[in-house]
Amino acid sequence: MKEAGATKQRPLLEVNALKKHFPLQGGLLGRTTGYVYAVDGVTFTVDRGETLSIVGESGCGKSTVGKAILRLTEPTGGEVFLDGRRIDNIPLSQFRPLRRRMQMVFQDPFSSLSPCMRVRDILAEPIVNFGLAGSKSELDDRIALLMDRVRLPRDAISRRPHEFSGGQRQRLCIARALAPGADLIICDEAVSALDVSVKAQIINLMSELQDELGLALLFISHDLAIVEHLTHRVAVMYLGKVVEIANRRTLFAASKHPYTRALLSAVPVPDPAAKRERVILRGEVPSPINPPSGCRFHTRCPYVFERCRAEEPQLRSMGDGHMAACHLEEAPEPACAGSAQT
Repeated sequence: MKEAGATKQRPLLEVNALKKHFPLQGGLLGRTTGYVYAVDGVTFTVDRGETLSIVGESGCGKSTVGKAILRLTEPTGGEVFLDGRRIDNIPLSQFRPLRRRMQMVFQDPFSSLSPCMRVRDILAEPIVNFGLAGSKSELDDRIALLMDRVRLPRDAISRRPHEFSGGQRQRLCIARALAPGADLIICDEAVSALDVSVKAQIINLMSELQDELGLALLFISHDLAIVEHLTHRVAVMYLGKVVEIANRRTLFAASKHPYTRALLSAVPVPDPAAKRERVILRGEVPSPINPPSGCRFHTRCPYVFERCRAEEPQLRSMGDGHMAACHLEEAPEPACAGSAQT
């Protein structure tokens, strides 16, 4: 995997204070009784040719972020820019051509492929929809090239999805995402349903395609072991918010947020003789319907102090692009020492 380039230019994707609040309705009249704060002010960027991974526990809102960017679910607030153009508030008729540049690979390849369509038709559909082939021979050439790129035999285009293995189906989903010439691919738990050996093959394929085509990847996952091998930068989410963001080496070697440290401590160590201090978080993740005041992690944090309960921490720079939202980084040493949670 190549490191992201050092040349500074405007990011391909910019997400500023993105929010998605799902209304809760009840009673005979179906009135709104509250909201699920699934995504509540998420900010990050993705450069061309870069992989940004979004990690966190199930229910933290990471998949909703990807869907809101693509407007598969309409965002409640915030801004999304693609190549400098704001895209979250434009009419859907104007947004549709931009879908060619942003595609998604879903978690379950079997559910995201029509069982009634043959591979040729699945791959031809986005090419035809966006008018990217002027003739049948050009269309056939594009489909053949896509099959080559995802390492599937060309003669498999006459098969249907059920005739492939899980890993092969995910390769088809990747080929479909590449078909319209996407600049950005959002991978929503794209390898979590696959066997370990197949996961490695798909990850290697995506890295090769990124190097070959200059793709930007937004990789949504809960598997930090995979993220460590694939990504350039990592954003850690907890209960709808980004609590830490840093490049891969910095995050895995010198994370700042207690939640990030707890996640990293749970990653299996390849060497059985190696020792790692396991951080056990007490309690359950609070409900996104009624998130805690102050820092949302304070109900489970082993280092909580009074300021955490009253004031919400903001992402602040730790240097070299590393940002964390934690009062511990601002508190004097005596305050940090009182680590007992009450």
